[in-house]
Amino acid sequence: MESEEGVKRCSRCKQHKPRAAFARNKAMRDGLQAYCRECWAAYHQARQLAKGKNVRPRVETPEGHKFCRSCGEVKPHSEWHRNATASDGLSTSCQACRATKGRADHLKRNYGLTEAERDAMVASQYGLCAICLAAPPAHVDHCHKTGRVRGVLCFNCNSAIGKLRDDPGAARRAAAYLEGNLWKPTLVAPGVYQLPS
Repeated sequence: MESEEGVKRCSRCKQHKPRAAFARNKAMRDGLQAYCRECWAAYHQARQLAKGKNVRPRVETPEGHKFCRSCGEVKPHSEWHRNATASDGLSTSCQACRATKGRADHLKRNYGLTEAERDAMVASQYGLCAICLAAPPAHVDHCHKTGRVRGVLCFNCNSAIGKLRDDPGAARRAAAYLEGNLWKPTLVAPGVYQLPS
């Protein structure tokens, strides 16, 4: 009910508030909800909780900050990606949570692994790269033909295998070269060379 021009009384909290504090409702005589926005949000949240639904907690956030439902922290807007379709123009999760979810999705989509399975592989390698045994493993290595996961490697070893085109023969020749056994082909016919065994 209007008490004066531009002000309406909330039928829940019984306070007189500016008309802008009420959402629109064409079914009402004055075109506004009976409850103010704050009371309506609390009422709606209580109803959803009573139905057993997952409801975002009401967290007071300072100006220029937003609550992340994934990590449960209030963070400044600078730690959020932009989202033009959202009402506040920001993503639903902070950058850190989106990155974590993105890594987990990448593992599952590309290698069929969960983070726990990947961590178990790293633990079975004693927390070291399976090739150099020196650097921490950070990249899942897999066969590009079969898709089978072989292990977890450091960036340099994973890159080296890729540069050798996943060819075991090239890797053996590289190892022989490093051990001082130079590649010395034997001419067996005109233009035909045999590799040393």
